[in-house]
This record gives sequence, C-alpha cells and structure tokens, in this order.
Amino acid sequence: MMRTLTRRLGYLLLALLLSFTLCACASPQTADADSSAGTDLSAYFFSAGKADAILLTTDDAAVLIDCGEKGFGQTILDYLADRGISQIDYLIITHFDQDHVGGAAKVINSIPIGCVVQNDRPGNSEAYEKYLRALDKAKVEPFTVNDSLTFVLDDVSFTVDPPQKDSYKHDNSNNSSLIVTVSCGEKTLLFMGDVQTERLKEFISTKAIDCDLLKHPHHGGADMEMEELITATMPEYAVICCSREEPDTTSSMQILREYGVSTFMTSEAPVQVTCDGSSLTVQYEQEKGS
Repeated sequence: MMRTLTRRLGYLLLALLLSFTLCACASPQTADADSSAGTDLSAYFFSAGKADAILLTTDDAAVLIDCGEKGFGQTILDYLADRGISQIDYLIITHFDQDHVGGAAKVINSIPIGCVVQNDRPGNSEAYEKYLRALDKAKVEPFTVNDSLTFVLDDVSFTVDPPQKDSYKHDNSNNSSLIVTVSCGEKTLLFMGDVQTERLKEFISTKAIDCDLLKHPHHGGADMEMEELITATMPEYAVICCSREEPDTTSSMQILREYGVSTFMTSEAPVQVTCDGSSLTVQYEQEKGS
C-alpha cells in the first residue's frame, strides 16, 4: 500500500514539474546496471489473434504493451481483475494500427492509467479516434516519444525507442513502431512491435543488443533482415503473436529453428514468462483445472 501511495504521489509531483508539456508521465531515468538482481518480472502474451496485447508486471507495477483488436479490451480487463490489478502504470501503444490500438479505448475508459506512451505518427481509423476520445475523457495527456525514453519500476528498466526517420518508404505505420527493451537483472526482453525491413535494418545498425526473449516483429512475418536480427540479438526464446487463421510464416520458423530459438505462438495458447533476474522461464498457459 505504501509503495502504491508513493508511486501515486510521484505521478502528481512529476505532473507538476512537467506541466508545460501537459504530460503526467514519469521523466526518463537511467537504471543501475546491477540494480535489478533478485527482482521478479512476469510477462503475459494474450491470445489476441493476429494482434499484440502483452502485460508485464513487476512486484508492484504493471505495464501494458498494446491492446489487440476492437473488442479485446474487455478480455484484458477481465484478466487484470482476476489478478487483483487495479491500475496500469504505463500503457505503451507501439503504433496505431487497429490490431494494436483497437482495445485501448475500453481499457482507458475502465481503469486508471498512470502514463500513456505513444509514437508520433497519428492513426486514421475509428479505433484511433476512440482512443483519442478515451484519453480526453480520462483527462490523460499521452507522452509522445521522440527520443529514447527509459523508466524504472521496481528495479526493472524499460527503454522505449522511437523510429529514427520521419517516414519510411514502405509500410510507414508498422515501421514507426516503438521498440521496447526490458532489462531485469541479467535478462533482457525485446519487444519489436510490427517493424519491418527498413526499421529492422536501422535498429540492427544502431541499437541491436543481445536479448534472452524476442517478441518477433510483425506477427512472424519474415523480412530481409530477419536472420540478421536473430544473429545480432541471439535470443534463447521467441514469441510470435499470431492466429490459427493467419499463422507465422514458414520462412520465419525455419530461421528460428536454424538458430535453435525455442519459439512459442499465441495461436496455440497465451504465453507466460517469468524472470527473477538470473533465470527466465517461458511456457504456455495451462488450462484451469488441468
């Protein structure tokens, strides 16, 4: 309770300090490289079809990356309620395609959000308009990431990297996805949104790092630089957000198999990840009663 109160007071203070930006987000801060040892982190990849919805929880905080398609917001809320999670500290919308922002309005309208983080490329869909109306109703001013942003929750470091170009020749929306790197002790999780060839090449040349788990970009679609991304990051695990109707591509799976990456697909079941800072466990969610 005390940590929750402290965090809420922190949001208020930061809102006052940053009032000229009209953003109630925590200001960027850098994590101590050794500070996360012994900290617990969990990640839950929803089975949301060919869409992204990922919940990360630390000892006393929650971060939601994307909200799936229209109508999926209630599934997220039900999951939060079942686990006694009454607020989201950070909601990160990687980009504004409907399979990422579709359920956001429902979530924003239904649960307190500490900070909403978004990219700088406005959407042009009904889901995006509902998202904007929900933010206005909740009196939440989103933080638009133009430079690398780092925040720390319970000694777990979250770094959000925006696109480096003003636009991309092919699929500008997907290539403008925010990329999220989560560091917990010795372990790193990398969430690639829907980035494709141009952005993959950009990331590999400027920010690529070793990771233990990779959220495969663009629902398992293979790009020219996909193999280069795997060799640059060398993940032990990969998670693909896909559906049975629109599964990952054969070429993606072939690359992952060639490099010995254990791969999980949300089309099979939700994927659960647990990390204590020194070890990482990935498994499919077990059916209740099984």
